[in-house]
Amino acid sequence: MKITRNGALYQLAFMPRLFPVNCYFVEEEKELTLIDAAMPFSVKGILGAASQIGKPITRIVLTHAHGDHIGALDGLKKVLPEATVYISRRDAKLLAGSKELEAGEPQLPIKGDVPKSVQTRPDVLLQDGDRIGSLQAVAAPGHTPGMMAFLDVRSRALIAGDAFQVRGGVAVSGVMKLWFPFPAMATWNKQASLTSARKLREMKPSLLAVGHGHMIENPLPIIDKALEEAAKHIKLEASSI
Repeated sequence: MKITRNGALYQLAFMPRLFPVNCYFVEEEKELTLIDAAMPFSVKGILGAASQIGKPITRIVLTHAHGDHIGALDGLKKVLPEATVYISRRDAKLLAGSKELEAGEPQLPIKGDVPKSVQTRPDVLLQDGDRIGSLQAVAAPGHTPGMMAFLDVRSRALIAGDAFQVRGGVAVSGVMKLWFPFPAMATWNKQASLTSARKLREMKPSLLAVGHGHMIENPLPIIDKALEEAAKHIKLEASSI
């Protein structure tokens, strides 16, 4: 595990050279908010990092319910029974193992590793605009129907889950990068991903932190290129149908 700090944000990167899976600590005055829960084997590393920082984990906030973002959830909840678990109302259904679509959603299959045996149930179902400590929840559907990003209102650091990827090349979720194709392969709705990525760009983040790959400071020029590429990609796909 590799720990990288940028202000109040700590990136915990598991398997950083092979298949990087990130989760994050957001440091508050007296506590830590954990964003995502990485892989099942990540429990020890997450707890050890919190011990190094010297503050308790009081919140576990999930961007979405794919297995590489909720893997250590049950293990952490056993050790931290008082920690409050947050996820979007929509992805709470995925967390419970259901891939059923809701009325009005595009009839596209939900992809990726949706867990079937998670025991932990969320304490809070998030809506767009909710606040969790210093974080503002931002609905960003596309990779999953209920994916969320989180903006630290103090620094404007954006923890974006899989709305973007950095490993293998910066891209909007759904745009295939051959060196790291997995986020694209697990994306539910490419058009929704692009719409959400544009929404996140309008928040003018100072830093982009995602589920796979390193953090990027001053990311707007790079995000703009990724948005342009995604728009062309979707247009080409549409014209070939």
